[in-house]
Amino acid sequence: MPSMPSDSAGPQGLRRRDLLLGTLAAGFAAAVRPIAASTITTAAEGLTAGFVSIPVQGRSIPAYRARPAAGTNLPVVLVVQEIFGVHAYLQDVCRRLARLGYLAIAPSLFERQGDVTKLPDIAAILPVVATVPDAQVMADLDASVAWAASSGGGNISKLGITGFCWGGRITWLYAAHNPKLAAGVAWYGRLEGTRTPEQPFYPLDVAAKLKAPVLGLYGGKDDGIPLESVERMQAALKAAGSRSEIIVFPDAPHGFHADFRPTYRAADAADGWKRLLSWFKANGVA
Repeated sequence: MPSMPSDSAGPQGLRRRDLLLGTLAAGFAAAVRPIAASTITTAAEGLTAGFVSIPVQGRSIPAYRARPAAGTNLPVVLVVQEIFGVHAYLQDVCRRLARLGYLAIAPSLFERQGDVTKLPDIAAILPVVATVPDAQVMADLDASVAWAASSGGGNISKLGITGFCWGGRITWLYAAHNPKLAAGVAWYGRLEGTRTPEQPFYPLDVAAKLKAPVLGLYGGKDDGIPLESVERMQAALKAAGSRSEIIVFPDAPHGFHADFRPTYRAADAADGWKRLLSWFKANGVA
């Protein structure tokens, strides 16, 4: 590859780091290896799929997007990463949605803080994640929506969001942030925790401020999200008169949709996916 300056292409072009991320993140994050035999791989035939550059605040961030090769006015789904970055699993989720007619976009939301896909374990990743401001994440997601409307062939009047683990928390927060969002689906995102200047709110804090209905999908045997926390969120949603709801899969652990990890539970993952599609359809993301 010819050498190029680190920001040679400007906000509309692909910087050298964007190109590198598109290559390196094609596999799985180092922290999640070895990969389970249950891993699902969705073919890209008939799709337009790969990394694009999203202009945001005078620079650009890479994002993986997948969409049908033909068609316009596509419903848009933001796909929000786990702490492991935009690696092969997130990319596959985008392709699964694209095969159903969606324009799915997974922006690299830790781009400014570092490429976590190469870090060896969770202990190395968490200090990076702790420095990612929620305000930055909201802005990057907004920029991804703008890109979908201007360059991706998307119809942002049919806008949804789904996220996993770290991205599950972000899904709830984005539903309180963007009044144009139609619906969200949060997979086992933490509902309460220690507030910091970078991350000042949790879903429980914004339960009464949701601008779009969110479906929460949680595991009854999640070691990191106790059922008491889920119950507090359910009570807060009910008190707010929210259309959001939470489904608990009694025997599922944290990460039950992550088919590349030992936590994967095929039946619960399939049930959750069906619920996601029904939720989106019922709330105008189709």
